Amino acid sequence: MKIDWHEVAAALAPAALLLLWTALLLALFGFTLDAPERGAVLDALASRGALVLFAGVVLALGAGMAARAAWLHYGIPPARLAEGLRVLLEGNSLRRLEAEGSAGNRELAQGVNELLAEREQWRADVDARVREASLQVEQERSRLAALMAELTQSVVVCNLDGRILLYNARARLQFRALSQAPALGGAELVGIGRSIYAVFDRQLVAHALESVQQRLQRGVANPAAQFVTATRGGQLLRVQMAPVRAVEAGEGEAALNGFVLVLDNITRDFADESERDRRLHAFTESGRAALGNLQAAVELLDDPQLDAPTRERLQMVVRDEVGTMARRIGELAEHTTQTMKTRWPLEDMQGADLVAAAQRRIEAGLGCRSSATEVDAALWLKVDSFSLLRALLYLAGRVVEEFGARVVQLRLQPAGGRAQLDLIWAGHGMSTETVIGWETDPMRIGDETSALSVRDVVERHGGAFWFERERVRHESFFRFLLPLAEAGEPLDPGLVVRSESRPEFYDFDLFQSLDQASPLAERPLAELAYTVFDTETTGLQPSQGDRIIQIGATRIVAAKLRRQECFEQLVDPERDIPAASIPIHGIEPAMVAGQPTIAQVLPAFHAFAQDTVLVAHNAAFDMRFLQLAEEASGVRFEQPLLDTLLLSAVVHPNQESHGLEAIAERLGVAVLGRHTALGDAMVTAEVFLKLIPLLEAQGIHTLAQATAAAQKTYYARVSY
Repeated sequence: MKIDWHEVAAALAPAALLLLWTALLLALFGFTLDAPERGAVLDALASRGALVLFAGVVLALGAGMAARAAWLHYGIPPARLAEGLRVLLEGNSLRRLEAEGSAGNRELAQGVNELLAEREQWRADVDARVREASLQVEQERSRLAALMAELTQSVVVCNLDGRILLYNARARLQFRALSQAPALGGAELVGIGRSIYAVFDRQLVAHALESVQQRLQRGVANPAAQFVTATRGGQLLRVQMAPVRAVEAGEGEAALNGFVLVLDNITRDFADESERDRRLHAFTESGRAALGNLQAAVELLDDPQLDAPTRERLQMVVRDEVGTMARRIGELAEHTTQTMKTRWPLEDMQGADLVAAAQRRIEAGLGCRSSATEVDAALWLKVDSFSLLRALLYLAGRVVEEFGARVVQLRLQPAGGRAQLDLIWAGHGMSTETVIGWETDPMRIGDETSALSVRDVVERHGGAFWFERERVRHESFFRFLLPLAEAGEPLDPGLVVRSESRPEFYDFDLFQSLDQASPLAERPLAELAYTVFDTETTGLQPSQGDRIIQIGATRIVAAKLRRQECFEQLVDPERDIPAASIPIHGIEPAMVAGQPTIAQVLPAFHAFAQDTVLVAHNAAFDMRFLQLAEEASGVRFEQPLLDTLLLSAVVHPNQESHGLEAIAERLGVAVLGRHTALGDAMVTAEVFLKLIPLLEAQGIHTLAQATAAAQKTYYARVSY
């Protein structure tokens, strides 16, 4: 516990008063009286010594208790009032000060609360005006976020240090696919404040950036650079780089403060092109020999003196070579067709939009009227819109050409677990042979012939296609069965927003980040990147066999909590979970069965926390568990470490409790998800952000100063 020297002094006050009482008696009776009188008094004192001594002790104890009560009543309450006031001023909390102590102290607390209420009203008025003034900026940011979310390309924006300050969901998915193994717990290659050099070679990016800067200096309006690189997972990426110019850069200046990377994974395209080149080369080489054999055979066949057996052998050679060439051409054509069939991905599309697009294509391409009937606007399809629209246009063209249809209708309705899309016209039906021919022939639209057929398009969607005739309405139609977009499909955990309505995948404030090469210990606390983490364990004794069963973490970058940058992973402890601990963390043995072991999880968490300062509450406890698992996992946590418990003791030395919930209550932080690793990490992160300005108010600005101050507290002696 913490030693309060004021209370120690109050406790020793009775002994001091007793000594003072004895000294006064000796001085009074030993030195002021004459010898005869002094002797008489001393005899009287000797006869009543016990009574006199008891009176002195009672007087001393009474004085000591009065001194301690006075200190508790008049000394500590003002100190706590001052600490609480500092929290309210620096932490912007809406709490009110508790009135305790003397009447004057209570009146002071009441007056401060009234001033705080006025301040909050004034601040609310200012905030309302700020919100009104910044509405347009927020709208622009929302438009940017929506645009980034809808882009089909991966986009990453970095500052000149290579730190990521913007990325879209497509980039996160692509980088996850590029990793050699699935990321445990949500550890990703991409994240706000992370380095792009974890993916790309630094020299490669530097060379491209230098090329962009040179083109800017030459006056190129929109300079760009492009390069192809291989990732550690063996994937090929084509990367286009564009500059982000500094706002203060004038006309003709080339000042940059970042760059944009647009990425395409060309691994499959490269493989397809390589396979196509290989097939073309093999066909060319074999075709050259076959043509030679054919030419020689034809020349000999022209000889009128050639005998019949020889002529028959030469004709067989011609037939064999022609058959071989035809087979190889067929294989090449089949490969090309299969490549075209899978080139375009299936994507979610609203059915009404597909019908509207088909109407426009039919009217513009065929010159006939097109209408939509019975279109279910709530249907979302999983389609390759490019090939499907071509199939509809091709069939409509055949209907117009063969049957003279003047109006073509489109109908879209649900059919069980699929959607049925009908192409309708008024007129006679057709034979089964005609339908099969239209279905299997290569699609021809105008002067352009596609290698794909309607059947290929249907197979691409895993659907069905047939012809029907409604005799009552005198209508005929082709029907496509198409897959529906799976609206109930669970979202990717890495893209789920935790406690937010929109993932914040950008932070342009990082454009102003200071030199990353400066000594970490001397950098301001508000400018560092942090990994705030917590663990749930089987028990409280790591040295006696208790193990980690869950790790949760989040990141703080540029003094902002990045809720979407999180790590959460259950761990198989390879031992029993005591029944007494289950009500605390809620993790049952069945939940960790089959989960990765700590030897697998810790390297992923280590990668997540790379290049950051670790933060935890009661960090000695969590770090002991991590250290015991380092040998088995092959990683070591050597980053700087800060503890919110110790930092709370630095800024609030007079508070009774420095537990996480008590600190959160003092600082006005809502406690949600308590006793889950990620929930506690989130609360700890918010508490830490509140502590930074309180530390700065005490002159603690850098990491080195915060570490030194924390080590001087009493709680720093605790070990596990």
